[in-house]
Amino acid sequence: MINIQPTVLISDAVLFLLLAAVGVYIWRARRSENARATWRGVFASGTGRWAAWVMAFFVSIGVLDSLHFRVAVETPAGQAQQYSGEVLSVLDAILTPLRTASEKTYSAPFATTLLVKESVTLADGSVARLAPAITHIHPLGTDKVGQDVLYLALKSVRTGLLIGTLTTLVMLPFACALGLAAGYFGGWVDDAIQYLYTTLNSIPGVLLIAAAVLVVDVQIDAHAEWFNSAAARADLRLLALCAILGLTGWTGLARLLRAETLKLRELDYIQAARAFGVSHGWILVRHVLPNVAHLIIISVVLDFSGLVLAEAVLSYVGAGVDPATPSFGNMINAARLELAREPVVWWPLATAFAFLFALVLAANLFADAVRAAFDPRGAR
Repeated sequence: MINIQPTVLISDAVLFLLLAAVGVYIWRARRSENARATWRGVFASGTGRWAAWVMAFFVSIGVLDSLHFRVAVETPAGQAQQYSGEVLSVLDAILTPLRTASEKTYSAPFATTLLVKESVTLADGSVARLAPAITHIHPLGTDKVGQDVLYLALKSVRTGLLIGTLTTLVMLPFACALGLAAGYFGGWVDDAIQYLYTTLNSIPGVLLIAAAVLVVDVQIDAHAEWFNSAAARADLRLLALCAILGLTGWTGLARLLRAETLKLRELDYIQAARAFGVSHGWILVRHVLPNVAHLIIISVVLDFSGLVLAEAVLSYVGAGVDPATPSFGNMINAARLELAREPVVWWPLATAFAFLFALVLAANLFADAVRAAFDPRGAR
């Protein structure tokens, strides 16, 4: 039996807390007839149902890749057990044949030889240029350093899911609080909040995010003693990127909630609550927020795909996740120069594109099903 030490990264804990929150929501929704009817409408269409299955597949990969551990190493007798500095996951254990089957360099999908030829001395002493045989068959080929492309693509799924979900968690409190406050109170509160998000939107997003990521990188490099492994360091940079994207991406939802709250505050039941002396906080939480919940759910699902694509763009320009973290953006960034080779190395870029396309398309189709079910005006 392999002796292992469970390792919990910060992103792992946040992800499982999020799954627990989703479980609580599902439990509460099953107790509400209206919620059950609405979600039955989401899965009523074949498109929504199949998109949900595809999303469930990607989420399963992300969960398996979030169960981390370290393997014990040989330790002299009488000393405390030592563990490897490499942090692995359950997905790594399942994909061990792909993870360990590395080659010298590129190999095409299902090829039996490497793409690059080498000078080989034959039995008669002559030298010939031949492509060496590979040790394993790789369904989607290998990259420049010989890693299996399918393995890298599956490992990138967790990064995309975390970027989409954790960024949303950071963005929601700012968007909800400021959007509802601007629409409900009006006056100088509305003016101040509008000035805030107008100023924020006037700054080029990529430059703002790149500057914030650079500041975080400087702090991480200056405090190497904070981390006991390279995985912990990469995990902190991933979380920092999620926080930066959330702090700079709440303005769109805030504007939407402000516009809806401006309408809701003039309705009779809101005016009656204010006339009876109900506190503003209770009115916002009990009467306004439930009536904009459908907009929040729709926006969150729609923004997920945009955030996944944002990570790919930011990693491409060097302002994304840690280079050691598998992600679709890092795969695309590493593959951009390979298209200029002769012969062309197309499979790393094509694989990243296919997985990213499947994830984003499934999220968009599921978002359409959610919008149709939760938006009464869309149903009409």
